[in-house]
Amino acid sequence: MALIYIIEDDESIREIEEYALKNAGHEVMGFPCAKDFFQQTEEKVPQLCLVDIMLPDEDGNEIVKKLRSMPKTKELPIIMVTAKTTDLDLAKSMENGADDYIKKPFSVMELLARVKALLRRTETKEVKELSLDGLKVLKDKHEVVVEGKDIELTFKEYELLSLLLLNKGIVLKRDMIMDRIWGGDYEGESRTLDMHVNTLRKKLGDYGNRIRTVRNVGYVME
Repeated sequence: MALIYIIEDDESIREIEEYALKNAGHEVMGFPCAKDFFQQTEEKVPQLCLVDIMLPDEDGNEIVKKLRSMPKTKELPIIMVTAKTTDLDLAKSMENGADDYIKKPFSVMELLARVKALLRRTETKEVKELSLDGLKVLKDKHEVVVEGKDIELTFKEYELLSLLLLNKGIVLKRDMIMDRIWGGDYEGESRTLDMHVNTLRKKLGDYGNRIRTVRNVGYVME
Protein backbone atom coordinates (compact mmCIF):
# COMPACT_ATOMS: atom_id res chain seq x y z
CA MET A 1 0.00 0.00 0.00
CA ALA A 2 2.51 2.64 1.11
CA LEU A 3 6.21 2.95 1.88
CA ILE A 4 6.52 4.09 5.50
CA TYR A 5 9.63 5.08 7.45
CA ILE A 6 9.77 4.87 11.25
CA ILE A 7 12.29 6.84 13.32
CA GLU A 8 12.23 5.35 16.82
CA ASP A 9 15.19 4.56 19.09
CA ASP A 10 13.20 2.25 21.38
CA GLU A 11 13.64 -1.09 19.63
CA SER A 12 10.60 -2.74 21.22
CA ILE A 13 8.27 0.09 20.15
CA ARG A 14 9.80 0.20 16.67
CA GLU A 15 9.30 -3.54 16.23
CA ILE A 16 5.64 -3.28 17.25
CA GLU A 17 5.07 -0.44 14.77
CA GLU A 18 6.85 -2.29 11.96
CA TYR A 19 4.97 -5.53 12.62
CA ALA A 20 1.57 -3.83 12.70
CA LEU A 21 2.14 -1.79 9.55
CA LYS A 22 3.58 -4.71 7.59
CA ASN A 23 0.58 -6.84 8.54
CA ALA A 24 -1.61 -4.06 7.17
CA GLY A 25 0.13 -4.42 3.80
CA HIS A 26 2.62 -1.55 3.99
CA GLU A 27 6.30 -1.61 3.12
CA VAL A 28 8.17 -0.47 6.22
CA MET A 29 11.71 0.56 7.15
CA GLY A 30 12.74 1.43 10.71
CA PHE A 31 15.61 3.63 11.88
CA PRO A 32 17.02 4.11 15.42
CA CYS A 33 18.38 7.58 14.70
CA ALA A 34 17.98 10.60 12.43
CA LYS A 35 21.28 10.08 10.60
CA ASP A 36 20.27 6.68 9.19
CA PHE A 37 16.83 7.99 8.28
CA PHE A 38 18.11 10.98 6.29
CA GLN A 39 20.63 8.80 4.43
CA GLN A 40 17.82 6.49 3.27
CA THR A 41 15.53 9.41 2.42
CA GLU A 42 18.19 10.69 0.03
CA GLU A 43 17.81 7.40 -1.88
CA LYS A 44 14.03 7.10 -1.71
CA VAL A 45 11.33 9.32 -0.22
CA PRO A 46 8.57 7.41 1.62
CA GLN A 47 4.86 8.11 1.46
CA LEU A 48 4.58 8.65 5.22
CA CYS A 49 6.86 8.98 8.26
CA LEU A 50 6.41 8.17 11.94
CA VAL A 51 8.81 10.34 13.94
CA ASP A 52 9.58 9.95 17.63
CA ILE A 53 10.33 13.22 19.42
CA MET A 54 12.97 11.91 21.84
CA LEU A 55 15.88 10.56 19.78
CA PRO A 56 19.56 10.07 20.68
CA ASP A 57 21.07 12.24 17.97
CA GLU A 58 18.39 14.78 17.08
CA ASP A 59 15.09 16.08 18.40
CA GLY A 60 12.06 14.90 16.41
CA ASN A 61 10.78 18.44 15.99
CA GLU A 62 14.06 19.42 14.34
CA ILE A 63 13.74 16.46 11.97
CA VAL A 64 10.29 17.70 10.93
CA LYS A 65 11.65 21.22 10.36
CA LYS A 66 14.38 19.83 8.08
CA LEU A 67 11.92 17.71 6.13
CA ARG A 68 9.65 20.71 5.58
CA SER A 69 12.60 22.81 4.38
CA MET A 70 13.65 20.36 1.63
CA PRO A 71 11.77 20.47 -1.70
CA LYS A 72 11.35 16.72 -2.12
CA THR A 73 10.03 16.14 1.42
CA LYS A 74 8.17 19.38 2.13
CA GLU A 75 4.79 17.69 1.46
CA LEU A 76 5.69 14.39 3.14
CA PRO A 77 2.93 13.21 5.54
CA ILE A 78 4.34 13.07 9.09
CA ILE A 79 2.92 11.62 12.30
CA MET A 80 4.73 12.48 15.53
CA VAL A 81 4.93 9.74 18.16
CA THR A 82 5.45 11.26 21.57
CA ALA A 83 5.45 10.63 25.31
CA LYS A 84 5.15 14.39 25.84
CA THR A 85 1.46 15.02 26.22
CA THR A 86 1.07 18.63 27.35
CA ASP A 87 -0.86 20.97 25.08
CA LEU A 88 2.29 23.05 24.60
CA ASP A 89 4.34 20.05 23.43
CA LEU A 90 1.66 18.89 21.01
CA ALA A 91 1.10 22.40 19.67
CA LYS A 92 4.84 22.77 19.05
CA SER A 93 4.90 19.56 17.01
CA MET A 94 2.02 20.72 14.83
CA GLU A 95 3.51 24.21 14.38
CA ASN A 96 6.78 22.65 13.20
CA GLY A 97 4.91 20.89 10.39
CA ALA A 98 3.63 17.55 11.69
CA ASP A 99 0.30 16.45 10.23
CA ASP A 100 -0.82 14.39 13.21
CA TYR A 101 0.45 12.91 16.47
CA ILE A 102 0.06 9.76 18.56
CA LYS A 103 0.57 9.74 22.32
CA LYS A 104 2.54 6.94 23.98
CA PRO A 105 1.41 4.42 25.03
CA PHE A 106 -0.85 3.75 22.05
CA SER A 107 -2.77 0.77 20.69
CA VAL A 108 -2.01 -0.91 17.38
CA MET A 109 -5.54 -0.13 16.20
CA GLU A 110 -5.02 3.59 16.89
CA LEU A 111 -1.71 3.54 14.99
CA LEU A 112 -3.25 1.88 11.95
CA ALA A 113 -6.28 4.17 11.99
CA ARG A 114 -4.14 7.32 12.12
CA VAL A 115 -1.88 6.11 9.32
CA LYS A 116 -4.83 5.11 7.13
CA ALA A 117 -6.59 8.43 7.67
CA LEU A 118 -3.52 10.52 6.87
CA LEU A 119 -2.68 8.53 3.75
CA ARG A 120 -6.22 8.96 2.44
CA ARG A 121 -6.18 12.71 3.10
CA THR A 122 -2.85 13.35 1.44
CA GLU A 123 -2.94 11.05 -1.58
CA THR A 124 -6.13 12.54 -2.98
CA LYS A 125 -5.46 16.15 -2.00
CA GLU A 126 -1.92 16.69 -3.25
CA VAL A 127 -1.43 14.51 -6.31
CA LYS A 128 -2.47 16.27 -9.53
CA GLU A 129 -0.56 14.08 -11.96
CA LEU A 130 0.60 10.48 -11.85
CA SER A 131 3.16 9.23 -14.33
CA LEU A 132 5.32 6.29 -15.36
CA ASP A 133 7.59 7.16 -18.27
CA GLY A 134 5.20 7.98 -21.15
CA LEU A 135 2.06 7.01 -19.22
CA LYS A 136 0.31 9.89 -17.47
CA VAL A 137 -2.85 10.30 -15.44
CA LEU A 138 -3.93 13.96 -15.33
CA LYS A 139 -6.08 14.14 -12.20
CA ASP A 140 -7.32 17.68 -12.79
CA LYS A 141 -8.62 16.80 -16.26
CA HIS A 142 -9.51 13.19 -15.44
CA GLU A 143 -7.53 12.11 -18.51
CA VAL A 144 -5.11 9.27 -19.29
CA VAL A 145 -2.37 9.79 -21.87
CA VAL A 146 0.00 7.18 -23.32
CA GLU A 147 2.91 8.57 -25.34
CA GLY A 148 0.90 11.71 -26.08
CA LYS A 149 -2.27 9.86 -27.11
CA ASP A 150 -5.50 10.09 -25.09
CA ILE A 151 -6.81 6.75 -23.82
CA GLU A 152 -10.49 6.20 -23.04
CA LEU A 153 -11.05 4.34 -19.77
CA THR A 154 -14.15 3.54 -17.78
CA PHE A 155 -14.44 5.15 -14.34
CA LYS A 156 -13.35 1.97 -12.53
CA GLU A 157 -10.44 1.42 -14.91
CA TYR A 158 -9.34 5.00 -14.31
CA GLU A 159 -9.56 4.56 -10.52
CA LEU A 160 -7.68 1.26 -10.70
CA LEU A 161 -4.88 2.73 -12.82
CA SER A 162 -4.59 5.74 -10.49
CA LEU A 163 -4.29 3.47 -7.46
CA LEU A 164 -1.60 1.33 -9.10
CA LEU A 165 0.40 4.36 -10.23
CA LEU A 166 0.10 6.03 -6.85
CA ASN A 167 1.66 2.91 -5.33
CA LYS A 168 4.00 1.93 -8.19
CA GLY A 169 6.58 -0.61 -7.13
CA ILE A 170 4.42 -1.74 -4.18
CA VAL A 171 2.41 -4.95 -4.32
CA LEU A 172 -1.25 -4.20 -3.54
CA LYS A 173 -3.34 -6.99 -2.04
CA ARG A 174 -6.52 -7.98 -3.84
CA ASP A 175 -8.72 -7.24 -0.83
CA MET A 176 -7.21 -3.79 -0.45
CA ILE A 177 -7.83 -2.96 -4.14
CA MET A 178 -11.40 -4.23 -3.96
CA ASP A 179 -12.05 -2.13 -0.85
CA ARG A 180 -10.60 1.06 -2.35
CA ILE A 181 -12.16 0.78 -5.81
CA TRP A 182 -15.46 -1.02 -5.18
CA GLY A 183 -15.98 -0.31 -1.49
CA GLY A 184 -15.90 -2.51 1.57
CA ASP A 185 -19.53 -3.53 1.19
CA TYR A 186 -19.08 -4.77 -2.39
CA GLU A 187 -20.56 -8.27 -2.68
CA GLY A 188 -19.31 -9.21 -6.14
CA GLU A 189 -16.64 -11.82 -6.80
CA SER A 190 -12.99 -10.77 -6.92
CA ARG A 191 -13.04 -12.01 -10.53
CA THR A 192 -14.36 -8.51 -11.26
CA LEU A 193 -10.92 -7.16 -10.40
CA ASP A 194 -9.17 -9.58 -12.77
CA MET A 195 -11.50 -8.58 -15.60
CA HIS A 196 -10.80 -4.89 -15.07
CA VAL A 197 -7.04 -5.51 -14.95
CA ASN A 198 -7.22 -7.44 -18.23
CA THR A 199 -9.15 -4.71 -20.06
CA LEU A 200 -6.88 -2.05 -18.61
CA ARG A 201 -3.80 -3.92 -19.84
CA LYS A 202 -5.22 -4.08 -23.36
CA LYS A 203 -6.06 -0.37 -23.47
CA LEU A 204 -2.62 0.66 -22.21
CA GLY A 205 -0.76 -1.30 -24.90
CA ASP A 206 2.89 -1.91 -23.98
CA TYR A 207 2.34 -0.19 -20.63
CA GLY A 208 -0.21 -2.84 -19.79
CA ASN A 209 2.69 -5.26 -19.41
CA ARG A 210 3.91 -3.14 -16.51
CA ILE A 211 0.94 -4.34 -14.44
CA ARG A 212 2.25 -7.58 -12.96
CA THR A 213 0.18 -10.25 -11.27
CA VAL A 214 1.62 -11.44 -7.95
CA ARG A 215 0.16 -14.90 -7.52
CA ASN A 216 -2.11 -15.37 -4.50
CA VAL A 217 -1.45 -11.77 -3.42
CA GLY A 218 -2.52 -9.08 -5.88
CA TYR A 219 -1.04 -6.68 -8.43
CA VAL A 220 1.86 -4.26 -8.77
CA MET A 221 2.68 -1.53 -11.30
CA GLU A 222 6.35 -1.88 -12.23
